[in-house]
Amino acid sequence: MIFTTTHTHTFYPKPSSYAHTRLLGWLMCAALLLCATITLILSIHIWGTYTHSFKPYLKWQDALEYSLWFISFLGIGGAILVMRFLVAAHDGFRKGTFSFIEDTQIAVRDTSFGNLGSIFWVLNAAFWCFIAALVGLVPIILIEWTIRLSPFLLSLVSTGLAIVLSLAGLVVSVISISFIVIGVVGIFSFSNKLGATHAYTMDNKLTIRLDGSILTAIYPDMPEVMLDLNSFAQRDQRFLLSLLHEQWDKADHCWNLEWDEASPMYQLVQVSERESVYA
Repeated sequence: MIFTTTHTHTFYPKPSSYAHTRLLGWLMCAALLLCATITLILSIHIWGTYTHSFKPYLKWQDALEYSLWFISFLGIGGAILVMRFLVAAHDGFRKGTFSFIEDTQIAVRDTSFGNLGSIFWVLNAAFWCFIAALVGLVPIILIEWTIRLSPFLLSLVSTGLAIVLSLAGLVVSVISISFIVIGVVGIFSFSNKLGATHAYTMDNKLTIRLDGSILTAIYPDMPEVMLDLNSFAQRDQRFLLSLLHEQWDKADHCWNLEWDEASPMYQLVQVSERESVYA
């Protein structure tokens, strides 16, 4: 659907595309919350199965508890990100995801389900950083067993070796935890950009690239936004591309328009002129 005023053309995703994205989002949100719930229940159960007195080493039960807590944290955090994106997707469905503004600007909002993949990879990176931190703590966990070995000489040598390895492991753990902390701080910026609208001035700094059905807007010092044109009805795609080409010609090619003339999307422009599309 397209909403047109004197100076603005706004394109809206088709209902089926929005419904597909919304369904995937809620399924992912439910899966993350289910994962968080299961790990929390397991951690509560394990908590009561061992003593919690101080020891100069890390118990394997504590390591397991920390792992379950972190997975729960990822599940809850991921669900919040997904819900944040679903709000943005709904906003894009109501207000549009691509606009031409007074022939001088374009406004682009990426509300495709590809954002869910971005959320998954953020969670995946955080999980493996935690695993790296946990692996670095393995020598400290081994001390619990090495001090019980016999004879005493074997216990002494193996414990000393575990202590030396634990120092190197701590370096790995500290670095990995630092990445996690940096990621937690950066997640607020990532969340704000999920499905956000970005306006670009149509000048010589702007580059619009079309790869297949993916339209990418690139502008210095601004986020790069990708928009799947298949989220629009076909006649809306034709109108958008025709209008884009028209604006490019009107501006004497002062901004960069890159597309493959053999691509199906480019061929849509050649099917008919904008006037004939809505005749």
